[in-house]
Amino acid sequence: GYNGAGKSTLIKLLLRLYDVQRGQVRLNGRDIKEYDRENYRSLFATVFQDYKIFAAAIADNVKMDVAQESDRMEIKKALEQSGFADRLASLPRGIDTPLTREFEEEGVNLSGGEAQKVAIARTFYKYCPIIILDEPSSALDPISEYQLNQAMLDAARDKTVIFISHRLSSTVMADRIYMLEQGRIVETGSHRELMEQGGRYAQMFRMQAEKYRMLKTE
Repeated sequence: GYNGAGKSTLIKLLLRLYDVQRGQVRLNGRDIKEYDRENYRSLFATVFQDYKIFAAAIADNVKMDVAQESDRMEIKKALEQSGFADRLASLPRGIDTPLTREFEEEGVNLSGGEAQKVAIARTFYKYCPIIILDEPSSALDPISEYQLNQAMLDAARDKTVIFISHRLSSTVMADRIYMLEQGRIVETGSHRELMEQGGRYAQMFRMQAEKYRMLKTE
């Protein structure tokens, strides 16, 4: 969907950051308001567009808590899955590298794409059955985006992944796509099904594909 279609709002309703005023959101046929809120939210690992990087070690940023020695292998694995492995290998202190220079002069300021990979690593580190990624590749170049997509497929074989993306190259791999307009689902299906329908999704996909072809020829 385009900006303002209701994509991020839908995610916040699923997480009970907002509560619906009409209708219901159900999990396994049960209204989510009937679940304990904390227990319900523990089912989700989420990265929003406005994620934050904190003035702490990379390991602490991934765990979102003080990392222990027993956490190190899982943290490194999560960073590899998010595509941060090469950058991590270039840092002498590895996952102990402090981020930002707010408290340490030797701290590292990451690029937008690198910071996004650290934020995405949080979802891989935290074992949850449902992963939600709101524009997970917005700061990534096309190659990093492809690598992230493959990592998501490998890391989430036994999980449900819900992701919002303006880059429709990411949606090709999805099992089911929902096209939103003005807060409503106007189309749903696989990439192939929606392209065959020739509706709003197909129109948006072809417009983006044409832009990529123009950039390639230039």
